Amino acid sequence: MRTVDLSAATWRKSSYSNSDGGECVEVSDDFAAVVPVRDSKAPHGPVLAFPVSGWTSFVGGVKNGQLTA
Repeated sequence: MRTVDLSAATWRKSSYSNSDGGECVEVSDDFAAVVPVRDSKAPHGPVLAFPVSGWTSFVGGVKNGQLTA
């Protein structure tokens, strides 16, 4: 397992996050090979790191309506 140093990561809130403070997801675009994702309500909590290709496919599926809640 590879460790990624996230101490200098710049986080942005997903445009799909609620504006009322609930269900907030943040991602970082600072890494070439992975996309770290975290819960904005727990910034020091766990982070999931997805391969860029997997994250790109996921976001494309959401935008195209292929993934629904």
